[in-house]
Amino acid sequence: MESIGVLMTCPPFDPYLVEQLEKRFTLFKFHSIPDKAHFLNSNKASIRAVVGNASAGADAQLIHQLPNLEIVSSFSVGLDKIDLAKCRERGIRVTNTPDVLTDDVADLAIGLMLAVLRRLCPSDRYVRSGQWKRGDYKLTTKVCFFFFFSSYYYSALVFRFDFLSFLLFLFCFVSDECFWDVLII
Repeated sequence: MESIGVLMTCPPFDPYLVEQLEKRFTLFKFHSIPDKAHFLNSNKASIRAVVGNASAGADAQLIHQLPNLEIVSSFSVGLDKIDLAKCRERGIRVTNTPDVLTDDVADLAIGLMLAVLRRLCPSDRYVRSGQWKRGDYKLTTKVCFFFFFSSYYYSALVFRFDFLSFLLFLFCFVSDECFWDVLII
């Protein structure tokens, strides 16, 4: 039985991925092939899968040159480098790894907001430059974030925290008909 050809369009970043693909399929590393046109002419019948990432996927020209292509897989979040219309037209499956970084991006966003509002970078420069020897650094104020998540609306409100503002805010924006998840930092 003929081995299934897999065309990897991007430089491999993970040796384990390459090892597993080579163990199960005939892996062609397209990025390292000097004469791509000749290679595709010689191997187009055996290639049934394309593996790529956000920097190298499968454009219309590549898809057109692979008559037996069945699947294009991207081991990244984006599909920008894959011609989805051409894949749909030919009935080629497309996969990717959605939401793989969602939690990390959210964590980083919260950290960056806190760093900006609490002036962590300027404070760090102040200490590293030795200015702390000449006097105190101006302290920042307490800041309150309110993140609201609902099926219709996402928002963040940042203001100096005091209890009266908090009560006024809750009174204005929370009703019996709308259920909000509130995260206060």
